[in-house]
Amino acid sequence: MLGEGHPELLVLDGPTTGLDPLMQEEFVTVIDEYRDRGGTVFLSSHDLDEVERVCDTVAIVRDGRIAAVENVAELRGRAYHHVSIEFDAPVDEREFASLPGVTEIEVDRSRVSFKAFGDLDAVVKAPARHTVKDLEVAEPTLEEIFLTFYGRNGT
Repeated sequence: MLGEGHPELLVLDGPTTGLDPLMQEEFVTVIDEYRDRGGTVFLSSHDLDEVERVCDTVAIVRDGRIAAVENVAELRGRAYHHVSIEFDAPVDEREFASLPGVTEIEVDRSRVSFKAFGDLDAVVKAPARHTVKDLEVAEPTLEEIFLTFYGRNGT
C-alpha cells in the first residue's frame, strides 16, 4: 500500500518522450514498483509499446467521452501489421491480394506494401517463392488501431 505523502493516482502524458532507452526502462521499473504498492496510473500516449509496458487496460476517448475500454493484449491481438517486402525483381501483386487478411496493397517497382490482419503465416510463406531483399513488419500505432476498430469519423 502507498505510504503517507504518496499519491494514489498518477496522470502522465507521454512520459518517456525524449528519454534514452536506459531511462525508459528505469521509468517502467519505477512505475511497476508504484503499481505494486497499490498506485493507479493514467497514461496518455500514442506509443503502443509504452502503453503495453505500463498499462493493463486502455481507454479510447472520442469526443471527450470514453468510447471503449480494452485489455491491451486483446487490442493488440485484433490489430493488423504493416508489411513491406522488397524483392530483387518486380512481382505480381495478385500473389498477395489473394492472401487471407491482406488489404491496401501498394506496389512500387520491386517493393510490395500492405496491411495484414490476423495470422501472418501465409504472408511469410508467399514471398519465399522469390528472392527477398528486405522485409519489414511493423505494428500500428494506437491511433491507427482506434481508427480501424472504432471508425474514422466517429461511426
